Amino acid sequence: MVLSRHDRDFFISVDGRQLMTSREHESELELARLGCEKIRKRPRPVVLIGGLGMGYTLRQTLDLLPPGARVVVAELMPDVVRWNQELLGELAGHPLRDGRVTVESCDVAQVIRRSESAFDAILLDVDNGPGAMTYAGNDGLYGPMGIGAVMRALRPGGCLAIWSVDVDPLFEGRLRREGLKVRSFRVRAYAQAKNRSRCVWAVAQDARALPEGETPDKTQDGPTRSRRR
Repeated sequence: MVLSRHDRDFFISVDGRQLMTSREHESELELARLGCEKIRKRPRPVVLIGGLGMGYTLRQTLDLLPPGARVVVAELMPDVVRWNQELLGELAGHPLRDGRVTVESCDVAQVIRRSESAFDAILLDVDNGPGAMTYAGNDGLYGPMGIGAVMRALRPGGCLAIWSVDVDPLFEGRLRREGLKVRSFRVRAYAQAKNRSRCVWAVAQDARALPEGETPDKTQDGPTRSRRR
């Protein structure tokens, strides 16, 4: 994993393949907006973020939540945490300096497995989504056992939001077959993009915990509103 810079832009690459860039972070903001939409008014919500990245999802989460909130960030790569502390913090307004934040340098799956009814929302930006690229263990996070553990780690009315570089009908279908309520959202990679090239899934046991918008759960009756971007 390598961090590089060109002018004002930062890039993180893995084995020569670009994993993320500061140029394109609108979808990371949407991950936080969608995952936290129904919990923003809770007095002391607790959110777990899997994957620190360049801090954009964390920054947006902090901006959405009240002073009594707590945010746990699980980041597998110590270098990513160090880069955010020393080099990348200014990009998102130094979110790691916020007193509501706790960073755990570990696999987010470890935090999930040891937690029960602990989080109001879980936001996963791990690898490129369900199709794991960087860390082979990520496949277990998105499989039936991994998703089951996530659901147990959520509080009643909690929401799971998953970022992906692209849609994955097989993954979405598997979630539905597990009896979960699902909405998928096509989102822009950056604010001025013409196409919505990224995907965020919102997943919950109760449809009322899902954000309003695209791809309503097929078992839910009634019209839905289109989400404007």
